[in-house]
Amino acid sequence: MMLIEETTVPDAALPVEQFKSHLRLGTGFAEDDVQDAVLHSFLRAAVAAIEARTGKVLIAREFSWTVNGWRDRSGEVLPVGPVRAVTRIVLCDATGSETVLDQASYRLEQDGQRPRLRPAGALLPTIATGGSAKIVMDVGLANEWGGLPADLVQAVLLLAAHYYEYRNETSLGDGCMPFGVTSLIQRYRTLRIGAAR
Repeated sequence: MMLIEETTVPDAALPVEQFKSHLRLGTGFAEDDVQDAVLHSFLRAAVAAIEARTGKVLIAREFSWTVNGWRDRSGEVLPVGPVRAVTRIVLCDATGSETVLDQASYRLEQDGQRPRLRPAGALLPTIATGGSAKIVMDVGLANEWGGLPADLVQAVLLLAAHYYEYRNETSLGDGCMPFGVTSLIQRYRTLRIGAAR
């Protein structure tokens, strides 16, 4: 299984000016934009970390997910959300020959935690041995930064500020995330109960 971000968040969609205010960086100088590139990188890193921790894509963009076999042909749970639309499914056989499925043969079951790809009939189509299925989807909580919930905006700013403040620190452990950030994103995390898929 492989999830690929087909389109990225454009630089213009990232709240650099809001982040500068959050960091209380000086303004009104000739070189106000000298740190913009590094601020963009910390914002991108914070967005990526929060998306990974919650399984929720913040700013809408296109993803593709390739699988070599369905876990459940009656309904495949998609790896990220919220999925706005499944735009196409491409079946590929072992020789590399591709077939685009008719959109009438499947549907999206939207769910805030576990969106599913469902067949229009009884089962999703068979994936040939040595083949794959590529699901292309539009995913995201908001089209732009201003459409995000306030708690997620604050979480991104806090985490980006943490990265900025400790950019030279190499002793932090893997997966280190400040408590304030984990508290803000907790309600967005996917709840997993038992062995449910």
